[in-house]
Amino acid sequence: MHPANLALRFALEIAALAGIGAWAWAMTAGWLRPVAVLGAVAAAALLWTLFNVPGDPSRSGAAPVAVPGWARLILELAILLGGALAFHRAGHSGPGAALAGLVVLHYALSGDRLAWLLRQ
Repeated sequence: MHPANLALRFALEIAALAGIGAWAWAMTAGWLRPVAVLGAVAAAALLWTLFNVPGDPSRSGAAPVAVPGWARLILELAILLGGALAFHRAGHSGPGAALAGLVVLHYALSGDRLAWLLRQ
């Protein structure tokens, strides 16, 4: 994967976590807000980190919990597009739409990786 596309993916990961955090903030009140934000963001980050395809060249290659490529692809789309939807549901439709568009662009530029994932 091209280094620029890897950088885009990293930015998308961070943006998706921000969207998930914004949604958790908007859906809670009082002292629960920071707990909900930390919990939601930590859960998404943990899923992203743990479930990997062994030997994924776009990652470290390590797979704490090995999953087939199609499962990793579903997880990635769920978190990245979930972050976009979360922005929208939190009242930030502009950032949500931008994130969704950039996710589509990222995967449009990732044909080799998509093919590799689906072969695993």
